[in-house]
Amino acid sequence: MTRKSLLLFAFPALILLILAGERAATFLLGSYPASPALWRIWLELRPLATMFWQQVDLYLGGSMVLDAAILTAASILCWMACRTRKSAAFFFLANHAALLFAGLMMASSSHSETASTIAAFTAPSGHPFSLMLDFTWQNSLVLLLGTAACAYCHVAFLSEARQRSRAVAVRLIALQRDF
Repeated sequence: MTRKSLLLFAFPALILLILAGERAATFLLGSYPASPALWRIWLELRPLATMFWQQVDLYLGGSMVLDAAILTAASILCWMACRTRKSAAFFFLANHAALLFAGLMMASSSHSETASTIAAFTAPSGHPFSLMLDFTWQNSLVLLLGTAACAYCHVAFLSEARQRSRAVAVRLIALQRDF
């Protein structure tokens, strides 16, 4: 099995498209606030991406041009990481970071405060903590696709490692025969 760069890039691209779609819908809502289709798109993408963009806007000033530059740079880096032939660590990093980022986006959009099982806690200071993750069909689909993308990374890496070990074994047998 040879690794396919497009399949390795698919999940990071999905996450970047969700982020870009939310930014585009937000931008277009500023121009066309009476459009029901834009509101529908924005409301679907908002739970996944808005908390991330609120933090980015807080730290970087809220420029749509800067947001577009961040998305473009991230997509170029992910594409280059998925196309590299030297090391499998880069496409592992791109896919696994995208999955962790998707989980982080879902947790922050659900206003999660703890990273344990579903429970309610009271801190010593008296402040209550609870975990609420929204496992809607969109969130579940994104997590399922992310898990499948990571599994594909593992399968591609293991098949390449198996092919390399076979080639090394053949070379060792040839060297033993020559001596």
